[in-house]
Amino acid sequence: MENVGGTERGSEEEGEVLTKSEEEGGMEGQRGRGQVAEQNMEEWNGLISGRNTVDMADILDCGDTISPNQVLRLTAYTDDYLCSPEDNIYSITFSRFKIRDLGSGAIILDLKKHCSTEIKDMIEQDAGRFIQYRFNPAFLTLREIGATLEFIVGGKAVNRFRLIERHYFRDQLLKTFDFEIGFCIPYSRNTCEHIYTLPELDSHTVEEMITSPFETKSDSFYFANNRLIMHHKAEYSFSGR
Repeated sequence: MENVGGTERGSEEEGEVLTKSEEEGGMEGQRGRGQVAEQNMEEWNGLISGRNTVDMADILDCGDTISPNQVLRLTAYTDDYLCSPEDNIYSITFSRFKIRDLGSGAIILDLKKHCSTEIKDMIEQDAGRFIQYRFNPAFLTLREIGATLEFIVGGKAVNRFRLIERHYFRDQLLKTFDFEIGFCIPYSRNTCEHIYTLPELDSHTVEEMITSPFETKSDSFYFANNRLIMHHKAEYSFSGR
């Protein structure tokens, strides 16, 4: 549920990001390439080499110059937000979030149009930058999902729009996803789908994640021109309750 650059990389595979921009009077389409990058095995197990990592104190000491490379080297889920809502100078607002299983085509969740499936339970959403997801255990058996994001841009064009997600279970980094969304024109409504290849987890970790609701967490960092403009946080339950 998912991104990397500037550090040592392990095996890497590309995921496609399809973006559509729409404004009054016409339609503009653009196709970008997003990278879904896995850490090497030591990083995947949360045993990240000190030379490749930074801690929260180092990040916060950087003032307003937080870069993609810095968040890619964080050692754990953040305790606080690394930017303020006012940093979203492009007035980007999200209007829909949908997840589908690429294998079966089943809709797992749709925050704009509520629909039930066998592996989805309810979602609790807090207004703002934090959300809690509730999934059934079957979610952890999925291998690839597509996440469709719809968002509106204000009066200022967004250059090099980029999403980096870091997913953790407790102190263990599960996977990092890095998606280049690209350029968005002013006053546009945009739709993009990110393809996530989910990590293969051992049975013990899966059981722990199921019996430990909301101990699986993620940071989502949004950048424009390599400058952090939004930071969202999420927690996940796979208990089916």
